[in-house]
Amino acid sequence: QVQLAESGGDSVYAGGSLKLSCVVSGDTSRTCGMGWYRQAPGKERELISTISKIYGDADTYYDASVKGRFTISLDNARNTMYLQMNSLKTSDTAVYYCVADRCGLGRLSDGYWGRGTQVTVSS
Repeated sequence: QVQLAESGGDSVYAGGSLKLSCVVSGDTSRTCGMGWYRQAPGKERELISTISKIYGDADTYYDASVKGRFTISLDNARNTMYLQMNSLKTSDTAVYYCVADRCGLGRLSDGYWGRGTQVTVSS
């Protein structure tokens, strides 16, 4: 099994920055890709960024809503994924979830999920 634990969520003002962390434990060899989803109040969960555990920074994806402001990264030695969030907007307010896939078995959303960390951005 694989367990994911997010941290770093907080309340900040618009224009500020936060860095989320996701520590992966258990049988990490079962995962090949990771990413971040978020769910804002009253909205569906949305994928905002992904990264390959094999290719790292050379294979990333960003949703248009965060591209240029957020940066995803991996520290494989620490089994930790990060999401650096800059120039935060009130529309970034959401619960952020860390997700890890099952190495080609289904989509990323079919993989392992953390419990989420709350990010609140106020004006």
